[in-house]
Amino acid sequence: MAHDHEKAFRYRIPWRTKSMHLGDHRGTERGLGFEYRGNLPFVEYPDARRMDFRQSVRDPYEQVQVKLFNQDNTTPVYAVCDLSSSMQYGTHPRKLDSAIAVAESVAYSAWQAGDVFSLVSYHDQVDEAYSQPLSHHLASSLDLLAELRQFRRMQMGARGALEVSQYLSQQRGLVFWISDFHMPLHLIEETLNSLSRHQLVPVVLWDEAEFSKLPKFGIGNMLDPETGVMRTVFFRDYVRKQFMAAFAQRKTALEQLFLQFDSQPLFLSESFTPDVMTRYFDQYVSL
Repeated sequence: MAHDHEKAFRYRIPWRTKSMHLGDHRGTERGLGFEYRGNLPFVEYPDARRMDFRQSVRDPYEQVQVKLFNQDNTTPVYAVCDLSSSMQYGTHPRKLDSAIAVAESVAYSAWQAGDVFSLVSYHDQVDEAYSQPLSHHLASSLDLLAELRQFRRMQMGARGALEVSQYLSQQRGLVFWISDFHMPLHLIEETLNSLSRHQLVPVVLWDEAEFSKLPKFGIGNMLDPETGVMRTVFFRDYVRKQFMAAFAQRKTALEQLFLQFDSQPLFLSESFTPDVMTRYFDQYVSL
């Protein structure tokens, strides 16, 4: 794992975690962090390392004062991976391969930050064979993701997204939902409602061959952006423009839906690099 730093990105969470475990995020527990929260008399919090001599001199009751700080704590981090049939689209890589690359980067990043990581994969239902509960064990997460690269099943839907919330903890977490989102909008909305307690990062994986690199004339295989079903299409300029317009409308609809839930989507149509995710957090997630 000598090069794990090359696969990780920097992320932050905009809430105070209630975890009791030491980590990199602002918490609600007293501890040895750097965020000042006030003073207490030494008799109430006898920690000689935090004695505040300036406030002690000023105290009218001549009590020794101690500085209090919030402890930096951990948070749960999830990669939710869509295994429906439309994710098999593409060659070198498939969209599913791109999803796995994103999930691996999430796992590395959580491990580097000292957070716990979980993988939840779904198609018609949550697939427990390719899911893993919260853990600090990076190697086992990467092994499972490596196994997922062999997944080739077709004729799989995406209704399992509705079950994902049952596999997440009650504690608020950071959820990376990785999908092409070629499922009905009402299914996405229902899932967003079920995940509303968490901070969600929708990672939208589209292959440029689906919407921009279309043949100008001739026969091609295309994915219906609403149903995820492959079609054989005879292309001419009018049909090509129709497909491009449909994807543009779909992108607008997804953006509007995600923003209703305060979730800025990240659209990826090229090879994923961790820097893309770092820039996302710098731009859209404020503390």
